[in-house]
Amino acid sequence: MVSELFVDVKPEEISIAVLEDKSLVELQKEARSDSFAVGNIYLGRVKKLLPGLNAVFVDVGYKKEAFLHYQDLGSNYGTQQKYLKQLKDDPKKKYSISKWQNAPEIEKDGSIGNILSVGQELFVQIAKEPISTKGPRLTTELSFAGRFLVVIPFSDKISVSTKIRSNEERARLRQLIQSVKPKNFSVIVRTSAEGKRVAELDSELKLLVKHWDDMVSKFTKLKAPAIVYEETERTVALLRDIFNESFQRIYVNDKEVYNNVHEYVNLIAPEQKSIVKLYNEDTPIFDKFAITKQIKALFGRTVTYKSGAYLIIEHTEAMHVIDVNSGNRTKGSTEQEKTAFEVNLAAATEIARQLRLRDMGGIIVVDFIDLAESGNRQQLYEHMCKAMANDRAKHNILPLSKFCLMQITRQRVRPILDVQTTENCPSCFGKGVIKSSILFTDSLEGKIECLVKKHNVKKFTLHVHPYVAAYINKGWFSLGFRWKMKYSTRMKVIADQSLTYLEYKFYDPEKNELDMQEKEIV
Repeated sequence: MVSELFVDVKPEEISIAVLEDKSLVELQKEARSDSFAVGNIYLGRVKKLLPGLNAVFVDVGYKKEAFLHYQDLGSNYGTQQKYLKQLKDDPKKKYSISKWQNAPEIEKDGSIGNILSVGQELFVQIAKEPISTKGPRLTTELSFAGRFLVVIPFSDKISVSTKIRSNEERARLRQLIQSVKPKNFSVIVRTSAEGKRVAELDSELKLLVKHWDDMVSKFTKLKAPAIVYEETERTVALLRDIFNESFQRIYVNDKEVYNNVHEYVNLIAPEQKSIVKLYNEDTPIFDKFAITKQIKALFGRTVTYKSGAYLIIEHTEAMHVIDVNSGNRTKGSTEQEKTAFEVNLAAATEIARQLRLRDMGGIIVVDFIDLAESGNRQQLYEHMCKAMANDRAKHNILPLSKFCLMQITRQRVRPILDVQTTENCPSCFGKGVIKSSILFTDSLEGKIECLVKKHNVKKFTLHVHPYVAAYINKGWFSLGFRWKMKYSTRMKVIADQSLTYLEYKFYDPEKNELDMQEKEIV
């Protein structure tokens, strides 16, 4: 399997696409203004007690107060609070967590009102990003994730990933970590640590412990609410979790993000640093590598996947429902059970891809085509388990019911990715009446004249739909060439697949969008 990663950096958002054998399997979009990423640690303040829910609302600086349940306090919460109180009382003295005496564990079924009070400050970590109308979900059991290890302060355990099957390797890693682990730090050994040398693991362990030390050093200088530890940039964090020897290309279209990614790959796999490349062509990066087309085809209510078969994907507040349809696949077939089984197998593969691609979480119910034979239902269940084996999100799959329904639960830590594949008309904004299409290029010329003569912008790029770009650039004495001569401008016309038919965007040389929409022009 060949893996590729593409990063599209725009002024308003960053999009990250992961391809496996040229097939899009993961897509993440993040507004550049968003700072509430999973893993960030804040110094928060308790705003309100909720005795009925055994929880509290915590102010971490978000527009909606974050939610912290008693079960998310962690058994060693008392030790953490004792340590922070000591730091607050004597900020000049450095207390080593390795020499700290742990407090008794809190009760598993206790009351949050006996532990927390309004106005109290505490360290909290984002466990789930804000979803819909809900604020972030918090935990006080802090963790620092690396490529091979996860470090948790105020505990003293070693856990090894269950995906490492070899008992000898599990014992080796456990013994190795025990020999280098500082006291009062728990360590979770990730699957990627399998076969790694002690020097690599020790180096990362020291780096993660240093993150904790740096965070504690900020504590006495901050006033809640405030961020005390920020997860690595989303691109680097994703790369940390999925990077392996199968990666052949990593393309980034922004110099700063490219430097961060190149530096990280050089750190973890120096022999592969050459795969990180800076993309600086005029054609949008997702268009160049046929990602935009896959996005348009894979998102939406209906997804076609094989020989006319298709999925219907519906989202509700409580769950996601997926209906498998054979379409015209059954035409000419006399073996109904065999055909249904083949369609269901292909559907399972596509559903596993869709769950990962859209980052669908919570409860998912799949309505497969009915299968009469129990053996076929069992094979379909096993195929789905295998198809989801590479999914990094925690999930649980139940065998098919007699009605051929499958229930899946999948970890939800951020909002489901919803990409609109339908397009609103940029000329009428959905009203149903537009200007004559033949006048569109005249309108564009008016905006070019405005840019050049009124705003004195001589160098820019014009992004339009590929069909429109082909019309503007057609012939040696093209319309685009005549515009350049007429207005003495160094203009480039770029075909952009993400735009609708009569949509357009102007960009300056620094890739900042120039607002020249119709409603803005007088």
